[in-house]
Amino acid sequence: MNKKCIAIIPARGGSKRIPRKNIKKFHGKPLIAYSIELALSANLFDRIVVSTEDEEIAEIAKQYGAETPFMRPKNLADDFTGIEAVRDHAVQYFREIGECYDYSCMIFATAPLLRKRYLLEGFDKIKNSTAFNAFGVATFPFPVQRTFKKNKNGRCQMFTPEFYMTRSQDLEEAYQDAGQFYWTNWKNKPQEGFMFSNDSIPIVIPRHLVQDIDTPEDWKYAELMFEVLEKSKG
Repeated sequence: MNKKCIAIIPARGGSKRIPRKNIKKFHGKPLIAYSIELALSANLFDRIVVSTEDEEIAEIAKQYGAETPFMRPKNLADDFTGIEAVRDHAVQYFREIGECYDYSCMIFATAPLLRKRYLLEGFDKIKNSTAFNAFGVATFPFPVQRTFKKNKNGRCQMFTPEFYMTRSQDLEEAYQDAGQFYWTNWKNKPQEGFMFSNDSIPIVIPRHLVQDIDTPEDWKYAELMFEVLEKSKG
């Protein structure tokens, strides 16, 4: 039975730097609740599924309106498993019970700043293209061509010294993964096999709506940004 769209929210229980991050209270609600509620509000998905190996996360996900029809295998819930493996596991589970989806969308549980318009833009662009993926990106705040590292002697060494004398405004814009959502069009076939390739459409999100939440400092900054954004609605 063909269906159109499935949302997959990956949320493992083993966060190290922020323990129990995916269900830690963020402005009064478990962090994962924001991604579930965003998916519900989009009115795009036949199913909204949380992929987790953790019983407590599964229970909280159901309280906020998501499904947890399977528990993710432990070998796909470690520090090294990529998002494609988690996505493919969920899609394969439904194929085996007779449900095939034209589109899937991975929405990270750590994206409380994501706005519905960018999720909808991603779907609109991928459904009318030959791309395999569409995902959120943000511009770098400084030209990557002018960046440098510390060498083994503790001195500066540019990555691309040929751009040392080039004006910032003359350098090409660079983008980074926003770490928020990833659409996949299963009707199309990938050519290059990885996300940052010609198989993907970048959906540009303003930098003030993009924040990794990997450390306590990240968490605090995300809470401050969320508070400012909520106040600006009024």
